[in-house]
Amino acid sequence: MVIVAPLRSDDCAEWEVLARGYKDFYRDPRPDEDYRRTWDRLMAGGDVHGLGAKVDGRLAGIAHYLFHPTVWLGESCYLQDLFTAPDARGRGVARALIEAVADAARSRGASRYYWLTAQDNRTARSLYDKVARFKGFVRYEYELVGSGRDS
Repeated sequence: MVIVAPLRSDDCAEWEVLARGYKDFYRDPRPDEDYRRTWDRLMAGGDVHGLGAKVDGRLAGIAHYLFHPTVWLGESCYLQDLFTAPDARGRGVARALIEAVADAARSRGASRYYWLTAQDNRTARSLYDKVARFKGFVRYEYELVGSGRDS
């Protein structure tokens, strides 16, 4: 059984293993201080939110999301990060996290809920095609001089 709840302070060590796995998967290494800063933001309860999915008492997946205004609709919910431990895949962890973020978006009255993934991420896309609709958009990024950051 998968139990999804907001991340708690005692989840930090297991969260970091999963967060590093996520960043490694997307070949986006980060210095240690980025993990500390992100964890602090998640624990602050401000603009970014984090959920953890536990299986057998162990953190098996994480989701990070945020809300933002849109021009044409009300507020949107963006699922920025979703990652499941490799040994927990196929057990409903990712789907449970997606549904829990959807519940949070509905509770807040968001008009849209969306996320991005790599075009070649077939495993994730096979689930996403079951729970959401692919609308055909392609993402471009414009590097800002001196930013040194990518989301």
